Amino acid sequence: MAWTYLVLAGLLEIGWAIGLKYTDGFTRLVPSVLTGLSMVASVLLLGLGLKTLPVGTGYAVWTGIGTVGTAILGIYLLGEPATAMRLACIGLIVAGILGLKLAAS
Repeated sequence: MAWTYLVLAGLLEIGWAIGLKYTDGFTRLVPSVLTGLSMVASVLLLGLGLKTLPVGTGYAVWTGIGTVGTAILGIYLLGEPATAMRLACIGLIVAGILGLKLAAS
């Protein structure tokens, strides 16, 4: 169950990271509220996952999911560049997440 909490926390981290772009400096109410709720829920789920997972592994996986997801959505939604180097680095982060998952099993 800890890994489920961690993955959900990572997905919510993507939500609040992308949400920050739409808050317009926290001047737009609905995006700001949704972003804030995503932040709180993400950290709460991370905390639940860390009850049984090692903190280094859990935190690295959480931030890794957030980083990869945010970078991909930045490319897809926000028109950020999808250079070969950028995609290769995203692949390295995914490899690191998988390695940490395997090492914690």
